[in-house]
Amino acid sequence: MSQDWQQLNTAIIKLLKEARQRVLTKMQDPLTVAEKSNRKDLVTNVDRANEKFLIAGIREIDPTAQVLGEEGFGDELTSLDGRVWIVDPIDGTMNFVKQQDNFAIMIGIYQDGVGQLGYIYDVMNDVLYHGGPQLGGVWADDRQLAAPADIALADGLIGASGPLVIHDVAHMQEIIHVSSGMRVLGSAGIEMINIMNGKTLGYISHLKPWDIAAGQVLLNELGVQVSTIDGKPLDMLSSNLVLVATKKAQRDILRIEEDDVSL
Repeated sequence: MSQDWQQLNTAIIKLLKEARQRVLTKMQDPLTVAEKSNRKDLVTNVDRANEKFLIAGIREIDPTAQVLGEEGFGDELTSLDGRVWIVDPIDGTMNFVKQQDNFAIMIGIYQDGVGQLGYIYDVMNDVLYHGGPQLGGVWADDRQLAAPADIALADGLIGASGPLVIHDVAHMQEIIHVSSGMRVLGSAGIEMINIMNGKTLGYISHLKPWDIAAGQVLLNELGVQVSTIDGKPLDMLSSNLVLVATKKAQRDILRIEEDDVSL
């Protein structure tokens, strides 16, 4: 890895450690919770404060880069030209509010549209998953992860968005039926950690850029497929119905999708 990327990696880890400590401190105080698009789409004062903190740190680390943040404190992006940081200050806000568990801080770094570094911080377990092409692998803190086993859909558990299954979007009920079972965690970051650790073989949900940017870098580095539900590359500047899966499970799911995809 070049000195430039090595310095970035070191600085990002330091920034994320500081961000985690700030979140833990703020969790001791009463939360201010607001709705965004609906009562299940929440934002808190901690989401907003953490994004402002992260973006300020990114501006110091990489002043010429653009930043896309979930809460809108970054730049207005029309392309992924140059270096772009994609930030989710609290992934799994409903879990953060209701459980104070099962949420993550995530950063993905892209160079001219290609993922280079990804970071998913499991805040409550204090484990930072990081890696990508510029690191030549993926680590959980200091432990390098092996690629998860390439298993078929029938042989493993799959993470899913509950509403997609309830409304049978894109044949979700058939996909779950073929699999060994469904798990619903309420955080894309935590779902992707489970895939990296081989606990599930995939995950399907409607995701926005900040939900998938870090995970796509890490999972691709481990040989896991990330695509739209019909197997196409993601548009990292818009919302997608995302399929994350082992190669064999992706093939199985795409066969189920061949007839029709309800988007």
